[in-house]
Amino acid sequence: MNTDDPAITPFLMFEGAATDAMNFYVSLFDDGEILSVTPHQGEHTGVQLAEFKVAGQRLLCSDSYVKHAFTFTPSLSLFVKCRDEAELTRLHAALSDGGHDLMPPSNYGFSTRFAWVSDRFGVSWQLNLP
Repeated sequence: MNTDDPAITPFLMFEGAATDAMNFYVSLFDDGEILSVTPHQGEHTGVQLAEFKVAGQRLLCSDSYVKHAFTFTPSLSLFVKCRDEAELTRLHAALSDGGHDLMPPSNYGFSTRFAWVSDRFGVSWQLNLP
């Protein structure tokens, strides 16, 4: 990582799905880009550490080869400021495919349109159109 990187970077830990999730996420955004991937060495498979960018935000991810008693929780979400309703609709359709709505797209009174979805990897996304 570069010393010019922000001091806080979201880190997503998967159990064998880091590559699929990262490829999916970068495909959703015009500026989506995989910046680096370091695979696990030896007996372990998957991603030891990867860095990617979506919607101007750098994220880190990895595959844990240790089984944990926890996974992702909706209490921590990736919040996306959508440019227009078409972008919100497109992102919602893609992210909810294989996932589920926590709040379906609607006007909840705090923005023009909002959706909250847990994707097929368990990552929570809040999609907002101010």
